[in-house]
Amino acid sequence: MKLLNTRKKILFLLALCLTVTALFAAGCGDTPGGENKTGKSGQKTVTVTTSFLADMTKELAGDYVRIEMIIPAGEDPHLYVAQPKDLQKLKEADLVLYHGLHFEGKMVEVLEKKGTAVSADFPPGDILRLEEDGAEVVDPHFWFSIPLYKKASEKAAESLIRLVPEHEKEIRANLAKYLKQLDDLDDEIRGKIAQIPPENRNLVTPHDAFNYFSRSYGMKVVAPQGVSTNSEVANADIEKTADFIVSHKVKAVFAESTTNPERMKKLQEICKAKGFDVEIVSGEGNELFSDSLAPAGQKGDTYLDMYRSNVDLIVNHLK
Repeated sequence: MKLLNTRKKILFLLALCLTVTALFAAGCGDTPGGENKTGKSGQKTVTVTTSFLADMTKELAGDYVRIEMIIPAGEDPHLYVAQPKDLQKLKEADLVLYHGLHFEGKMVEVLEKKGTAVSADFPPGDILRLEEDGAEVVDPHFWFSIPLYKKASEKAAESLIRLVPEHEKEIRANLAKYLKQLDDLDDEIRGKIAQIPPENRNLVTPHDAFNYFSRSYGMKVVAPQGVSTNSEVANADIEKTADFIVSHKVKAVFAESTTNPERMKKLQEICKAKGFDVEIVSGEGNELFSDSLAPAGQKGDTYLDMYRSNVDLIVNHLK
C-alpha cells in the first residue's frame, strides 16, 4: 500500500512502530507472572485489525474467545491512524489476526512480530498485482475472492484451535459450516450476475477495490483512483473513466461506504458535459462495501450480508 501522504501521519506511525516494537521486545504479550492475559470472562483475547476478521473470528470461535478490533467498522483502513488504545489491545492479545498483503500499511512491522496473517498461505499466483503511480503494488482486497476468503478462514481456524485446543471440535465444525455457506454464496452470486447482460457488466467505483470480484465473476471494473484510497486522483484518470462510461453507456456508477461520494459527482458532471447521463448509486443503504463491513446492527455487518448487499445493488442497477 502507499505510505500516508501527510508528514504528520508518517511521523505518528513511525513513532507508533518504534513504541510497539519496544513493548513487544519487553515481552508485552505476557503478564508479570509469565501467563498470557485473558479477557474479563476468563476467555483468551483475540485482537483483529478489521471488521472482516472480527466477523470471521466470531463465526469460527465467537463463543470461546473475546474479540477486540483495531479499525472500527465503517472506517477506511487505508487512512486509519493507529491510536494509543490500539497498543493496549495488541499488548493484551493472546492472538493477533491481520489481513497481510500490506493492507494494514505501516502497522505491518508491528503485526508481523506477534500476529498471524490470514493471507499467509495464499498461492502467489492467486494474488493480484496492479500498477499504481508507475509501480507494481499488491492488491490486498482478497475478500472479494470467495476461494481466497475460504483459505483465510482456514488459516484463522488453525490459529484459533492452537489458542483454545479444548474447543477444536467445535471450531472445526463451525469452519465446515462456514465454508459451506461461502460455497452457497458463490453459487448465489453467479446466478445473480447472470441476470446482467454481458454488455452491461461494467462496474465503475471510486477506488480499485473490486479486481478480485472482477476476476471471479467476469465483470469489467473501472476506477479513477488506485488500490489505496489515499492515492491521488489525477484529472486525466477521471476524464478517462468518464470516456469509458460514455462509450460503454454505463447505466450507473457506485459510491462506496468508506470513500467520498463527491468523486462520483464529478464523474457524472463530466459525462453530462459529453452528452450522457449516468446515475450515481449512493446514500445510506445504497453504497458498496469495499474496505469495511457496516457497523454492528446495520445492513452489511457480516461478510455474507455485505457481499449479498453489494451484488444486489450492482445487479439491480445494471441489469
